[in-house]
Amino acid sequence: MDIKTFSTWLQRQGHTVIQSESSYWYNAGPRVYQAFPYGWLIRPTQKELDDLMLRHGILALRYSTPMDATEGMVSYHVVLKNPYTLEMLRHQARNGVKRGLNNCTVSQISFERLAEEGWPLQLDTLERQGRVDSMSQDTWHKICLAAKDLPGFEAWGAVADGELAATLFTARINSVWYVPYAQSHHKFLNKYVNNALFFTASCDMLAREGVSGIFYSLHSLDAPESVNEFKFRMSFIAKPVRQRVAFHPLLRPLANPLSYRVVSALLKRNPESSTIAKTEGMLRFYLQGRLPAEQQVWPNCLEDLKDDLLTQHIIQPEYSVSSQ
Repeated sequence: MDIKTFSTWLQRQGHTVIQSESSYWYNAGPRVYQAFPYGWLIRPTQKELDDLMLRHGILALRYSTPMDATEGMVSYHVVLKNPYTLEMLRHQARNGVKRGLNNCTVSQISFERLAEEGWPLQLDTLERQGRVDSMSQDTWHKICLAAKDLPGFEAWGAVADGELAATLFTARINSVWYVPYAQSHHKFLNKYVNNALFFTASCDMLAREGVSGIFYSLHSLDAPESVNEFKFRMSFIAKPVRQRVAFHPLLRPLANPLSYRVVSALLKRNPESSTIAKTEGMLRFYLQGRLPAEQQVWPNCLEDLKDDLLTQHIIQPEYSVSSQ
């Protein structure tokens, strides 16, 4: 699948897709655009960003850029590359995969099944993350059914006790597999269905011809960092990057520590509001990203690499990924 096919999937859901000199963008929220493919590390000029926002009435842009960029919040992508085998996993994760495979069956499923039977799993996942109002059932159906006849999209499921227990939504763009959505139901977690599903699907995707790796997730604006702990236990890698949020020229004076404190206070009063949570995240990424890297609050998963990265100002070779 190429980028145009991925763009078609987004457009079928009602998103607007824009191409600029450095990347592609889609409206991830009201007048807020996210660069894609998510794994690309880009260096757009300020003129490119300002032109995009002024021409299309965009309030904010979000994208990933290399660690040696002059601006952007220290962040990470969760990725996986070959080799990836059962023997590489730590003892606890390895046992989890074995137990999971004894408790469930893993295979590809239809997007129709993902749309219908997968919604209770998606809702249960959002409830555990405290983000229930971030997606409706109708939106979930659109996400799934928009991909059903497009090449390069696949859905995976783990079935336990006759029920769909955990699922993955995957999309291949050129040499990289992306996993935009992963969900499971809490009542099956003690059966290690996620271990079985992630391991089986990952090995299958990495074995395909021409595949260079899997991109699992961005460092989220509003989800707790703990949502990625399972992936790290499964030996997925936190690839150091910077994430930059750029605001419309007229909004920049308002994006300041005072406005951040106001939004943070609102979030404490309304913790279930996804709109306020994402606004808080955008402001936090923006303000942190304007600080020198050594003055920023680093993600927990990068603490062990902090000294090396600050010394070198570049990503270590073993964490680099292929360019776009």
